[in-house]
Amino acid sequence: MKTLIPVVLVSIAACSAVIAQAGRPKLFDFRTATRNNPPRITAAANKKVLSAVFPKYLSDTRYCKEDVDTSGADDYLAAMRKAGQIVPAILDLATGSFTVAGEEQIAYVISVGECNASHADNFGSKRLAIFAGNRLVVNADLDFKSGILKKTDLDANGIDELLLLGGDMNQGILIETAALVAVRNRQLTVIQDFKKVFEDSCASLLRGSGIDASVIFLGPARIGQLPALQVENYRAGCGRTKRWRFKSKGIMEF
Repeated sequence: MKTLIPVVLVSIAACSAVIAQAGRPKLFDFRTATRNNPPRITAAANKKVLSAVFPKYLSDTRYCKEDVDTSGADDYLAAMRKAGQIVPAILDLATGSFTVAGEEQIAYVISVGECNASHADNFGSKRLAIFAGNRLVVNADLDFKSGILKKTDLDANGIDELLLLGGDMNQGILIETAALVAVRNRQLTVIQDFKKVFEDSCASLLRGSGIDASVIFLGPARIGQLPALQVENYRAGCGRTKRWRFKSKGIMEF
């Protein structure tokens, strides 16, 4: 009986921690939350958006030139954009009010698709284009973020924020990054860069491989103020059944 008591106490403590965590409001749980599926956009809508964002572009990589002179250019991607050597594509979208409260707007995440951009170039730059009807009201670089995880209005001011996702895979290791952004005075502002929020090294077959994932919790908030954003990190093995255990607090290190 004496040996059972510590085990029971540990089990009760673990269950209490799980229940307490379940009751805390979350911005996003990278352990279990699904990522967005690519949007379905008509060819006409796709052309309308891309033509408004880019003065000139190519419709297919077949038309990329092999002899574009980029000598002397400090930024290869910028040189290709300037030459019109881009094959842009819409990656994701969200509807909401991003610049003016109550105004119906659409935010598009666009892959610029600079010709011949390599893995080292993150396969090209990404942009955020926000439209109010037919008007392009925001056109900003996304620092290689490629998807929208969630639309929020955390400070309840009627203007939505966006939780953005980025990702990369190298040598069997998948890494995802995230940032919460908002538009202020027509400029894209990073509210908080969470940096690495997910790493899956199982496919690398390296010793000690596993999955690390962040959970972003929301602290108390008042109208007009953003809540505190608290990050906790968890780890699981590569098995089919994931048993997550607490690892650390704060932003994960690369």
